[in-house]
Amino acid sequence: MGRLRPVTTGCAGDCARLCTDTGLAAVLAADRGLLHWRAMSRLGDPGLAEHAVQETLLRGWRACASYDPDRGSVRTWLLTIERNVLTDIARFRAARPGDTCWDEIGEQAENRCARPDFTEALTDGMLVADLLAQLPAPQRDAVEQVILRDRAYQDVAADLGIPVGTVKTRVHYALRSLRRVPISA
Repeated sequence: MGRLRPVTTGCAGDCARLCTDTGLAAVLAADRGLLHWRAMSRLGDPGLAEHAVQETLLRGWRACASYDPDRGSVRTWLLTIERNVLTDIARFRAARPGDTCWDEIGEQAENRCARPDFTEALTDGMLVADLLAQLPAPQRDAVEQVILRDRAYQDVAADLGIPVGTVKTRVHYALRSLRRVPISA
């Protein structure tokens, strides 16, 4: 593998390290299988899945300097990029079905692309559970009731036997704490 050059001169301390041989090799070793599996399960075509992985890595390489470690791990960042790539491919396939081997894939792949990917929901649920576990119990209970169950502050306060302002304060401080927690996959 030849020496890669950073795309921008701003690629420095907190970049995703996709601009270096070792960084790219580490991402390929750790995350290529996951990226390919997600693309394959969403697209149903090995060629398009490989294209999606390559496009994901290319976009990540180009945006290496824009990676923010405070918002999550490199894996989480790449999975977000891949979700955008997969959405772009699905839109392209819908607009030009003959150009992307649509007929060969058939109706089964068409339905697979149309319904939501259950693995994304499962991963999101696990991430939320991990984040909530880091909160103190009173804050966690308030967030679960108000945010996740979409209940009114007044109803939650009545159930817990505490003032409405206390519920609002617990939710506020919990959300503020969660914004500071780095998200890792």
